[in-house]
Amino acid sequence: MEFGLSEEQEQIRDEVRRFAENEIVPNAEKYDTEEKFPHEIVDKAAEMGLVGSSIPIEYGGAGYSTLESAIIAEELFSHDPGIALSIMACSFGTEAIREFGTEDQKERFLEPVATGEKISGAAISEPDTGSDVSSVSTRAEKDGDEWVINGNKMWITNGTVGDFFVVFCKTDPDADGRYDGFSQIIVESDRDGVSSDKITGKLGIRASDTAELIFDNVRVPEENLVGDRDAAFLQQMHFFDATRTGVAAQGLGIAKGALEAALDYAEDREQFGQSISEFQAIQHKLSEMATETEAARNLTYKAAWNVDQGNDITKLASMAKEYASRVAVEVSNEAVQIHGGAGYVNDFPVERFYRDSKITQIYEGTTEIQKNVIARELLDD
Repeated sequence: MEFGLSEEQEQIRDEVRRFAENEIVPNAEKYDTEEKFPHEIVDKAAEMGLVGSSIPIEYGGAGYSTLESAIIAEELFSHDPGIALSIMACSFGTEAIREFGTEDQKERFLEPVATGEKISGAAISEPDTGSDVSSVSTRAEKDGDEWVINGNKMWITNGTVGDFFVVFCKTDPDADGRYDGFSQIIVESDRDGVSSDKITGKLGIRASDTAELIFDNVRVPEENLVGDRDAAFLQQMHFFDATRTGVAAQGLGIAKGALEAALDYAEDREQFGQSISEFQAIQHKLSEMATETEAARNLTYKAAWNVDQGNDITKLASMAKEYASRVAVEVSNEAVQIHGGAGYVNDFPVERFYRDSKITQIYEGTTEIQKNVIARELLDD
């Protein structure tokens, strides 16, 4: 059993770390405070192949594997989760186009994202619909050779900066099955009837753009339908192994960043005539934080590796997502505690890690949903 990374994967990690140290760290507090999307940093990330990193080479991407994308996410999120999400989320929604789209759709929408010319998004959640995806009310009706879309989407990443969105909507309201009658349709943001309202005041990941999207009689050509009509729900389930593993990598990165910051501070801070790292209470905190982070890394990497092998890992992906997100919250909490009062203000990055960590327990399926999935898979074995 081989646990080590390849030389190429280690090089990817080193390059991403240098990029993060030079471009992200000096600007992290600014973009967090201003709740501003970091366009300049995203453009530089695109030049390095970090935007749409898993988009195939033939469509302008780097063609990285799930494991390599997890390594990138871990490293970026260990420096600043808000800017990291802004970079990695530029390709949200393209996985559906990559897997189910036509060749024309791939050429029109994948290549511009991979090169940084365009930003994509996935529009699924609604004001009244979160975990229960089958309850979405956004409608798409056929009118000649066009789709007419009406509805609202909520908590949409890249909502005010995106150039197009893959919109999950109801196309057959009379479908018999609870999970039938849904389709995914590409909607360009500059079409008549599309508007957005930026959401501010978020607890964390403030550099990442989040918005409500409104579709008011938006017309798009029928060729913007992604995959088969009325089959979108099963299409979405197809990606959960990879996307939940991706969020696990985000949580792992946050834990890694918080641990490293706590280690540095504990060694520098002196009380009672000695470094606080010499106190057993602090040593025990650090040892537990390091152990939990390493356990999250192994679970996340195992899940990512299995996705690359084409294995069905529904249970493992939910385990990785649930555990790594929990570790992110717990480790960042302890990092703030080690900093004491200094950890409660933005002079140090741990307060940002702490705020940013919580979202990993919410998006891409809440902690409670992950536990339901794990239990279901266990009982069905």
